[in-house]
Amino acid sequence: MEFMLGSTYLGEGRCRFLVWAPHAGRVELNVVAPTPWLVPMQSRPDGYFTLETGNIEPGTRYFYRLEGGPDRPDPASRSQPEGVHGPSEVVDSRFAWGDEHWRGMPLCNYILYELHTGTFSTDGTFAGVISHLDELKQLGITAIELMPVAQFPGTRNWGYDGVYPFAVQDSYGGPRQLKELVDASHARGLAVVLDVVYNHLGPEGNYLEQFGYYFTDRYRTPWGQAVNFDGPHSDHVRRYFIENALHWVRDYHIDALRLDAVHAIFDESARPFLQELAQAIHNEAERSNRRIYVIEESNKNDARHIRSTEISGWGMDSVWNDDFHHTIHTLLTGETDGYYADFGRFDQLVKCYREGFVYTGEHSHYRGRRHGVPARDVPPKRFVISTQTHDQVGNRLQGDRLTALVSFEQLKLAAGLMLLSPYVPMLFMGEEYGEKAPFLYFVSHGDPDLVEAVREGRQREFASFQWQGSIPDPQAENTFQRSMLNRRLRDEQQHQVLWEFYRELIRLRRTVPALTYLDRENMKVESWNASRAMFVQRWHGASDAACVFHLSDEHARIEIPLPRGQWHAAIDSAGTPWNGPGSTIDNRVESTGVTVCEMPPTSFVLFARS
Repeated sequence: MEFMLGSTYLGEGRCRFLVWAPHAGRVELNVVAPTPWLVPMQSRPDGYFTLETGNIEPGTRYFYRLEGGPDRPDPASRSQPEGVHGPSEVVDSRFAWGDEHWRGMPLCNYILYELHTGTFSTDGTFAGVISHLDELKQLGITAIELMPVAQFPGTRNWGYDGVYPFAVQDSYGGPRQLKELVDASHARGLAVVLDVVYNHLGPEGNYLEQFGYYFTDRYRTPWGQAVNFDGPHSDHVRRYFIENALHWVRDYHIDALRLDAVHAIFDESARPFLQELAQAIHNEAERSNRRIYVIEESNKNDARHIRSTEISGWGMDSVWNDDFHHTIHTLLTGETDGYYADFGRFDQLVKCYREGFVYTGEHSHYRGRRHGVPARDVPPKRFVISTQTHDQVGNRLQGDRLTALVSFEQLKLAAGLMLLSPYVPMLFMGEEYGEKAPFLYFVSHGDPDLVEAVREGRQREFASFQWQGSIPDPQAENTFQRSMLNRRLRDEQQHQVLWEFYRELIRLRRTVPALTYLDRENMKVESWNASRAMFVQRWHGASDAACVFHLSDEHARIEIPLPRGQWHAAIDSAGTPWNGPGSTIDNRVESTGVTVCEMPPTSFVLFARS
């Protein structure tokens, strides 16, 4: 079997090093601590350099010296304790795992919780996340999703400026603490999803181009050079990133990878990199007898990505469906600037429930062309939906959450639309109790010119929106501090009610079979555009559930096609236990086939029977 890239500690003071450096005719291992020494590496015809040597223990710090200089960190470094410009560190991958019986869980059982390690806890570390796992378990969360943890410049960053894909951010706690977090999560029955970035690397500390043909000028991304996935020498570039993906699921027991912005991965080859990556992960899942998934973020609305390879798809397990977010956001806030220009119609919500994507070939005003393809044949578990994410909150001028934009009744309505849907739901940290702190964009670059470029880039990004005010300085530490969660809110007034409301919705989703079973075939959707109301009935076996969602700001009297029989109101957002204006729905309803519902503004009710 081919050796792994980077440094592999073999035990008893021996270590193997492997690096792809076709741009260098000569590569030396330069050990800088604890005892400095320099040793040449053996070249291979395919551009790789390798070395197996003794006198190396975990904690040894080293560079690769290219052509007699300069010294550069290992592209596949496992740890960068002195930052992106410092030496790499040899890491012992052995760990006393306690999750030997963990096999993962079906994707349809995922209730995701996206979090940023640096702002989720006061510690800003993986250990800080561990301290709150029991709270998430109590809420009903089944999977946490970590924003990128690959080593980035400084200590404050969203993670998408990472430049060492194999190295765990040192300020978060490094490799060992990440393993402890995964192990602690599995002990509580929680899966762990990791956000990885394969469409670009950050600008500061990025030395890959000095090693080999990692980038191409054939394409451009919004963040600079495109990764070479289909040009000459791209087989080795693909190996680097596929090995990285396998590194996370093998060495860290990660349950799923979320691939950032795959629409910025340019690849015209007959066998796309993404398809090859998904196959490699699924092969590993079969080999290790675990459930491991690949979830992509894509703005293409391309159903091929999430179709099985057996029907000429790419084999991705799921996709972030931004259409759902944009539809809910525009209907509740009325915003139609920028990319929201394509949304805001009630019928789009109905289509989203019925089919997944809203845009399936229709003309997009924002793009100036037709967009998307139909995806009604794709199972609902292949769509991850949300009403808030790091992108949709953090890429606003003031980083304002939905809490700051809509009423309390609308917050509950948004939660119901997401958690009672047939899709895989994802919460963004703090959403469950109505966190008031913004989530802003922050960095801590060391290059003044790069800092200024980031500031200017944010200005351009907001040009198509009508937001007022000045942009918080991404480099300022205060911008980062303002983004920290304030969990004390959870015990106050409506914040506590909202948390209990989310908890009850999640409990219903996990215990009512009609809601647990994600099947679009066992679902009926009807709507009344005039009153902006939607009726959704779902069933599985003897279990039946029916929701009435009312999005209008006015009271409405709606005749719903509730099937004959006795039903009970499982949850009513307008009820006084949820600080609503007061329910108008009887707790027990005997339906004759049509039932009249008096619906307060922006409210919903769930009926159930079994």
